[in-house]
Amino acid sequence: MQHSQKIAIVGSGLVGSLLAIYLKKAGHQVHVYDRSPDIRKIQFSGRSINLAMSNRGWKALDDAGVGDQIREIAIPMEKRAIHIGDKLNYQHYGKEGDNIYSISRGVLNRKMIDLAEAAGAEFFFEKKVWDVDLAESTLQIGETERGAWEAIKYDKVFGADGAFSRVRHRMQRQSMFNYSQEFLNTGYKELNIPANADGTHKLDKNSFHIWPRGEYMLIALPNLDGSFTCTLFMPFEGENSFESLKDRKAVEDFFEKNLPDTIDVIPKLAEDFFENPTSTLVTMKCFPWTYNGKVALIGDACHAIVPFYGQGMNAGFEDITVLNVLMERHGDDWNTIFTDYEKSRKPNADAIAELSYRNFMEMSTKTADEKFLLQKKIEKIFSEKYPEKWIPLYSRVTFSDRPYAEALAIGDRQKAIMDEVMMLPDIEQIWDTETVEKKILALLK
Repeated sequence: MQHSQKIAIVGSGLVGSLLAIYLKKAGHQVHVYDRSPDIRKIQFSGRSINLAMSNRGWKALDDAGVGDQIREIAIPMEKRAIHIGDKLNYQHYGKEGDNIYSISRGVLNRKMIDLAEAAGAEFFFEKKVWDVDLAESTLQIGETERGAWEAIKYDKVFGADGAFSRVRHRMQRQSMFNYSQEFLNTGYKELNIPANADGTHKLDKNSFHIWPRGEYMLIALPNLDGSFTCTLFMPFEGENSFESLKDRKAVEDFFEKNLPDTIDVIPKLAEDFFENPTSTLVTMKCFPWTYNGKVALIGDACHAIVPFYGQGMNAGFEDITVLNVLMERHGDDWNTIFTDYEKSRKPNADAIAELSYRNFMEMSTKTADEKFLLQKKIEKIFSEKYPEKWIPLYSRVTFSDRPYAEALAIGDRQKAIMDEVMMLPDIEQIWDTETVEKKILALLK
């Protein structure tokens, strides 16, 4: 058991709110600060990618006792629906019963804040944290960066304030702090497919919809109200890019030519396109994540990743799962808790960053490749027959809580095997024969 401490969390997003629940359950006094207004009192839209909750996220929620309340606002997705020209291919996730769950980021964030407040955490909105005294775990809060600041002392401070964290910014001024960020030359823009007049979905609501087009792609995830949140990923510059779509006619012509089956289901295409901002995608890595048993980073503040594996939120929630285990194991020894936490999570955060980047190539290009789809069929059949020998990479990441680093290493080995298998003569004709099965078994030895 831990003795009660006064703990501040900077950032009222998904990770900050869930962390507040855990810390309250552990008996601490918890204050959550956010520079933005209370999301429950404002319209949240225009720059969102719907969340895909999977095993790691559900474990963290269930361990906190709030999983069932979140399931009420989630829609299961059992498969990818891949839109290629006038064809629609389906690719099921994992084995039967394996689903990822679509949840609106705004809806979930509002719910998480409600649950954290119900657990006893106190929230302070429109409070800008400009600096942190690391040695004293003291927040410096003020209206402006150059104005007067109020110093508020805590026993512990957690930075859950995202990829551009102010808490991390302060830690970066230390000696021996490693930091890197890399932006993709691809950005994203939110679009919307409204519900039918009777409130039903215009597309299959239990699918993750993808329009893969190589350098760019469109995805659509279902919402409870019958709508879909769509995200268009495109290069900022070049032939097919945000830069090239300068006016209404250019946007409508582009969609008519390249995404014609979306024209009827996105009635406010041009309006959404120009009203919603074009946002950036960044991978951020740093180390160390903690300071002297007093201050710690968590979630995107220490490992922001691109969204193409649907694991950003899940990885942040898993940070909390690991931290909670260490709190139960080490009691009041926060130096050991923080040291073990960052050593455990850093290799896995780096692994899911790499996997997420790779999955962009799979989603945008390979899902339109018939040979790639065939490869996935072969893997699925083999894994169903030999589950002890082969778990597909996607299932290792999404439907397991084994380490991301392990999934990356095993996935690389499996990729090398499948590269050889797909080079077999007449693979399109023999893919479901004993010849292929024996080949995989031989390569696994």
